[in-house]
Amino acid sequence: MNSFIILNEKDSVGVALEDIPEGTTLMTQKGPVTTIDLIRRGHKFALMKISKDTDIIKYGFPIGHATENIAQGAWIHTHNLKTNLSGELAYEYQPIKIHHDIPKDERTFMGYKRANGKVGIRNDLYIIPTVGCINPLLDIIVEQFKALHPDNGSFDNVIVLKHPYGCSQLGDDFEQTRKILVDAALQPNAGGVLIFGLGCENNQMDGMIAELETKGGPINPDRMKFLVSQQVIDELGTAVDLLEELNTAAADDRRTPQPLSELKIGLKCGGSDGLSGVTANPLLGRVSDFVTAQGGSAVLSEVPEMFGAETILMSRAKDKITFEKTVDLINNFKSYFESFHQPIYENPSPGNKEGGITTLEDKSLGCTQKSGTSTVQDVLQYGDKIKSKGLSLLQSPGNDLVSSSAEASADCQMVLFTTGRGTPFATYVPTIKVASNSYIAEKKPRWIDFDAGRLLNTSMDNLSAEFIQFIIDVASGKKTNNEKYGIHGIAIFKTGVTE
Repeated sequence: MNSFIILNEKDSVGVALEDIPEGTTLMTQKGPVTTIDLIRRGHKFALMKISKDTDIIKYGFPIGHATENIAQGAWIHTHNLKTNLSGELAYEYQPIKIHHDIPKDERTFMGYKRANGKVGIRNDLYIIPTVGCINPLLDIIVEQFKALHPDNGSFDNVIVLKHPYGCSQLGDDFEQTRKILVDAALQPNAGGVLIFGLGCENNQMDGMIAELETKGGPINPDRMKFLVSQQVIDELGTAVDLLEELNTAAADDRRTPQPLSELKIGLKCGGSDGLSGVTANPLLGRVSDFVTAQGGSAVLSEVPEMFGAETILMSRAKDKITFEKTVDLINNFKSYFESFHQPIYENPSPGNKEGGITTLEDKSLGCTQKSGTSTVQDVLQYGDKIKSKGLSLLQSPGNDLVSSSAEASADCQMVLFTTGRGTPFATYVPTIKVASNSYIAEKKPRWIDFDAGRLLNTSMDNLSAEFIQFIIDVASGKKTNNEKYGIHGIAIFKTGVTE
């Protein structure tokens, strides 16, 4: 394996694939380069002399400018590289032609066809609290149900969607809480749902039911149950009885062959490192293009991690209206930062920087590769369901928990989650962790499902084919690590004041 990579012929930096000691001479396409610093894995080094205030190029695009004169072979990071980004921008629609030569694939996956026509990849039991203060009761209810059904009964997983909200919320926060909980209840992976309330909270059960009917149509009483605990004497016993009814209703559910056009995947990254844009994210991009070419759907979220690479997405908008929606998506999120007097372009986390990512442009150009090269068909607001086949952009923050939950709530049956640093987090749908480097895959086998670090030693065609089959297997019931270890969660975007 080569010790470094140059991602684009226009680049002024190389990326270390392993730790490169000071004084190492590297034979590059641009001639020999001798490192004058230790270059750690994922970090950048100068391929040539770079003058102060000159743009530094990676992925073929500027990732910021030099804050000092940089010698050939020098380490490039936060000490000598600064973002070019600032404030809201004006954009011009400059569409590009997109052509894919991806053949139709006749493979199927084994999924659950729902009465409303949607397809799930799991037959899960969801217990959804309307308010956070009843969370402790839900653990007891699950314990009692599992005592009767150690194998989860008719369900693949029993998942409690704990959250701290539902009371004392104002304005958009309250609406967003209700919207996301309703979205979860309507997730096609749910074979049964118990919505569990207290009774005195802001998020009243009547309001939940009304929104469920508005968004999902008539409620199937066999598949969705409601309980307000202040209205009954024994809330625990009553809840378990309702779960038994749901278990009976799901007893005859069976997987049946479904076309790949029914796949809906979320595209996420967290704990990115300098190799994320080299291995894991391009792999997801290849898979995203494959799924959309089959008539399926892919969702890209994390709006702040589009900043600096947004024009790439805008150029792929299917029409002027979609372009304008994308502009609004970007600028509205920038306005959100500004309204709280926060810097727009300080997204890279300490972990990102430790792993070699320096600026937001550096991070965004790597992150947006998850979307492949397909046309952007639609732009979704937070809490929206997928409306169009193909690639959609979804309004959500960079926060891994919130963004993954937003993708699940949009009806993504699974989330493909790339990471260079590792994380145990998973949302409430199967969450496939894809490592950007083999080191973290080997170090955290309970967290990582697929090692994209192998791209450094194998072809994209071979590894993407393997990964696509892995996704089909997961869609057909193969458990992800988060399912094996019972790691599920939900997080809801909070933007305002709590009373």
